[in-house]
Amino acid sequence: MVVLTSSARKSNTRKPRGVSVNEYEASLVIKSGAELLSAASSDPRSEEGYAAVKANISESLNRIAEALTNFEAGSGVRNRSTGWVQDLRRVADDLVDRQG
Repeated sequence: MVVLTSSARKSNTRKPRGVSVNEYEASLVIKSGAELLSAASSDPRSEEGYAAVKANISESLNRIAEALTNFEAGSGVRNRSTGWVQDLRRVADDLVDRQG
């Protein structure tokens, strides 16, 4: 279950057009999406559109890696999540490469 709270700190970062959530709220959307995907994968119809699912997950992982890089650039401690970013990109590439 995802709960949005008003205690989330406001973001001063520039947001893409049409998006009006902060980083915390966006992370809750990712969490909810992962929960929905997990529940849907237990459905016997989970093979439907599997190639598209893998492509979407791959793109999502690349964007999460980009977000981690952006957070890292704004923090005082650099290279803390470099390994995670590399791992996320590697998994994203593997998902796309194995679609054949």
